[in-house]
Amino acid sequence: MYLTFFGADKEVTGSCHCVDTNGVRFLVDCGLQQGQDEKDNRVLPFLPISVDFVICTHAHIDHSGRLPLLVKQGFHGKIYATGKTCELLSIMLRDSAHIQEMDATNENRKGRRAGHEMVEPLYTLEDVEKTLSFLEPYEYGKIFKPAPGIRIRFSDAGHLLGSAFTEAWLTEENVTKKVVFSGDIGNKNQPLIRNPQYVSEADFAVMESTYGLKQHEHVDDYTPQLAELIDKTLANGGNVIIPAFAVGRTQEVLYFIREIKERHLVKSFPDFPVYVDSPLAAEATRIFSGDLTGYADEETLEILRSGFKPISFSNLNISQSADDSRALNFDTTPKVIISSSGMCEAGRIRHHLKHNLWRPECAILFVGYQANGTLGRLLVDGIKEVKLFGEEITVQAQIHNFRALSGHADHEGLLEWLRAFQPKPQRVFIVHGERETCLAFSEELSDLGYDIYVPNFEARYDLLADKELDFGIDVSLQRGEQSQKAKARKLASAFQRLLAAEKQLHQTVLRNEGGANKDLARFADQILSLAKKWER
Repeated sequence: MYLTFFGADKEVTGSCHCVDTNGVRFLVDCGLQQGQDEKDNRVLPFLPISVDFVICTHAHIDHSGRLPLLVKQGFHGKIYATGKTCELLSIMLRDSAHIQEMDATNENRKGRRAGHEMVEPLYTLEDVEKTLSFLEPYEYGKIFKPAPGIRIRFSDAGHLLGSAFTEAWLTEENVTKKVVFSGDIGNKNQPLIRNPQYVSEADFAVMESTYGLKQHEHVDDYTPQLAELIDKTLANGGNVIIPAFAVGRTQEVLYFIREIKERHLVKSFPDFPVYVDSPLAAEATRIFSGDLTGYADEETLEILRSGFKPISFSNLNISQSADDSRALNFDTTPKVIISSSGMCEAGRIRHHLKHNLWRPECAILFVGYQANGTLGRLLVDGIKEVKLFGEEITVQAQIHNFRALSGHADHEGLLEWLRAFQPKPQRVFIVHGERETCLAFSEELSDLGYDIYVPNFEARYDLLADKELDFGIDVSLQRGEQSQKAKARKLASAFQRLLAAEKQLHQTVLRNEGGANKDLARFADQILSLAKKWER
């Protein structure tokens, strides 16, 4: 019974954990790496066809964004998630595929001029459609059995609509161990969704630590603080630019803005225009405005039952087309623009930053975590100049970071999640946090009497024996001998990918049995030509 760590180990993005038990292998999440790590996304450090099924804790791309790559490289099992996660994945992954295809097109346009080889997108919309066909929803509280000796149950993580803590009962050699995967632990008192529904029993806990060293500002009512920022900025003739994940954070910000308008808290421009500049956010907002029974908090359900829309108000505008988006930057009316991505790594937000960062009367408001290496993190950390679309932009706008609006639990929230286990878990694995955070937070938990393990990338742990089998690689360091080991493992992972492609080709050949002779001959010629090209 083994647990292997394939992502978000002493790092924040790219969550991926692997369980092997009773001859069955499954993943908990398969997320996209963002920021400094994104170039590693193409290589999966395991054979996709060796994976029997996947558990997806929630729809955010850093937990789900490599599912289509997994499918593209040969996985063909079930992907289990809650119903709302499945709904959100249908728009999140399609949008991600669009970004992958656009990025590849842009890179190839430049590459042709430089004589570089053409690149393929990480995955395509066709890969996403196949991935979505593998989704199988289960609601909170229902135990299901995806394979012999394995039982799974979801409980509400309170992080995003449909987000889940995953309880996994694993039985091998007549011994059962319960492993709880936190996914992302939600912040309390968020609008629309419920507070986290804690789990009380576990032999092992795999726990995120994003804000393990930080405490959010606790405010009973966020709206006056947000209103003051909007009021001051609009009065000065500036725009408020809010980089926000299209799913989750955007809808929560709209909820607060509705309250601001209802309470007439912005005096300089009472009916100020708000633009949601993201077709993806518009689709997600429709899901958040639908039937949320079993997912939303009671206050939101009461509002919905009365027929009132909690994220709708006057002068709310949706920018669907690219032309609509561009027009915003030539409209001099002071406004609020909410646009993705939340870490400013892609999408329309980068255009809005280009047109507003240099204006001292404008404000950039961050409402979510900014990972190392992202443009959002650089801005929060106070960088004075950035490069956007080949142009140097001086940062003169006011930069604000409202951590209180984060969807992640803070230091005290993480401790509350862990204290809910009675008795203490046999061991707690600390993941999904920057290196310094993971190590310092684990030290604190050790002082509180918890047995802690902070895994490296590709670390392997024997759950039955409760011992480490492979130390893995500390990819957050990448120096000296560690760097050489990391390079060697990357090469091995690339070869594994090639082996997976070979097996997929073999399956494709078998499926073509009985085809027309002309087609089979052409297929054979293509394979032989490719083999000759790569002969060594």
